Amino acid sequence: MMMLRVRMTGDESQIRTMMNLLEGMDGVHSVEEVADLMPHMDDPDSSSSGLSDELGPDAHEVEVEISNRSTAQKVQEAMDALAYDLDMLVEFESVDDE
Repeated sequence: MMMLRVRMTGDESQIRTMMNLLEGMDGVHSVEEVADLMPHMDDPDSSSSGLSDELGPDAHEVEVEISNRSTAQKVQEAMDALAYDLDMLVEFESVDDE
């Protein structure tokens, strides 16, 4: 098995749509959103609190367990196409053999 790590930026409905695509693909064994372990320096008393730069779409980290590199290529192509249609950002971090 292999693990594809992906970072996606979008709202909850965009992320859910992308994860539904992944869950329905052949060769994809699991799709899991992983918790963000990095602390954020968001201070509600900050002078920048509530500014438009702070109100953008959320980033989500997802791990996709796949069967082989060919599946990884197909998953990446499908995600790129859907991301374009949904106007969201998808960044592929790595494909690791387990």
